[in-house]
Formats: sequence, C-alpha cells, structure tokens
Amino acid sequence: MAATQTKPIELYYWPTPNGWKISIMLEELGVPYDLKLVNIGRGEQFDPEFLKIAPNNRMPAIVDPEGPGGEPISIFESGAIMQYLGRKFDRFYPSDERGRVETEEWLMWQMGGFGPMLGQNHHFRIYAPEKIEYAMTRYFNETHRLYGVLNKRLADRSNVAAGEYTIADMAIFGWSHRWERQGMDLDEFPHVKAWRERLLARSAVVKGLEVGKAEADSSNIAEDKQAQSVLFNQR
Repeated sequence: MAATQTKPIELYYWPTPNGWKISIMLEELGVPYDLKLVNIGRGEQFDPEFLKIAPNNRMPAIVDPEGPGGEPISIFESGAIMQYLGRKFDRFYPSDERGRVETEEWLMWQMGGFGPMLGQNHHFRIYAPEKIEYAMTRYFNETHRLYGVLNKRLADRSNVAAGEYTIADMAIFGWSHRWERQGMDLDEFPHVKAWRERLLARSAVVKGLEVGKAEADSSNIAEDKQAQSVLFNQR
C-alpha cells in the first residue's frame, strides 16, 4: 500500500538538471514539501549543516521526517532519492521485477552517461575559462551519440522504460532540457523531440521546472565569474 505524507519533505535544491528530477517528481506525487534553496553559486553547498545530509556537497538532497519506521531519513544523490520516493509512494517505479529492472537500467544510463557527458559538454562549451577544442569535440560527440541512443529507444514507444511513465523519464528529461546549450539540434532526434513535448504537456513537469527559477535567474551564474569560481572549484 502506498504511503501517505502528513509532514512536508524537505527538499534541498537549486534548479539544475539534477535538481529538476526531484522537483518534478514531488510535483508528480503531489506530496507536501518545503523548499530549501541551496545557492550553488554562493557556495551554500559547502555549509556544514548541509554536508551532514549531503556529504558530497552536491544537491539535491531530501530529509523525509516520516521515513522508515516513522523516523526521519536524509538522502543524497538524485537517483537514490527517486528510487526511495518511488518505493515509498508506489508510483512511477514499477513493482514487477521486469519493469523495475528496465526502469533502473535507464535510470543508471542517465546517472552514468547522459548526465555526466552532457554536463561536461555544457561546461566546456559555456563555462570553461579556456576553450579546449579537444574537450569540446570529445563531449559534443558523446552527447550526440547519447541523444541517438535515446532517439532509437523512443522510436517505437511513448516512454523510456516499462511501458509507462517512470522515474527514468523524469531523470533523463531534466538533462535533455538544456539541449540547445549542449549544441544539439532536436530535429535530428525526432523521437526525443516528440517525447519531450509529451512530458512538457504534463502540468507537474512544468511546475517542477519553475521551482526556484526566479532565484536562479536573478543569480545568473552564466555571467557571474565569482560564482563560477565557487561552483567549479577555481578558487
């Protein structure tokens, strides 16, 4: 039986592809949550209190006051958070083994490849103080390859895994949302483009993308060299 939530989940968050995974999922679940913004451009991810729940000094993280046995639990790493929420509320994470394995395959694909490679592409294209042609080409090509993998996967199905909308879709979507800044042309990947349009038709996805947007827009890390030096350990 799916759990109910009476006390808000604490969401430690900044609007990035990894942060969006959790804001979207919480909006999809419709459970109460308290937003705890962690301004990564100001170094708030290094705050000792935050490090108690996220020792890798990365957001997102959550604290669920109604964790296992009714006791609080803190969780870091976006994939682990999604699996926990999926199990607790019995939604978006299939309970049958075949469906769950397939969902986990594509979640791990995002965690191990689609996120890190796109992130490196984005970094060397947008933020790196020195334009290194080899790095830019390397990560652009790998990004293009991964979009091709996803496009092939979606050629004959509406969702990435298990024949339904799952945490795998949410996880991958967040990273695909910056396709322009990654140098991708979605017309090359029509099945990815159609899948993105289907997800953007979901009100919870739109709401999840808006969480913290105003604060991030005012921070404007892309133009703030001091924030970049904090974010990329260039101190």
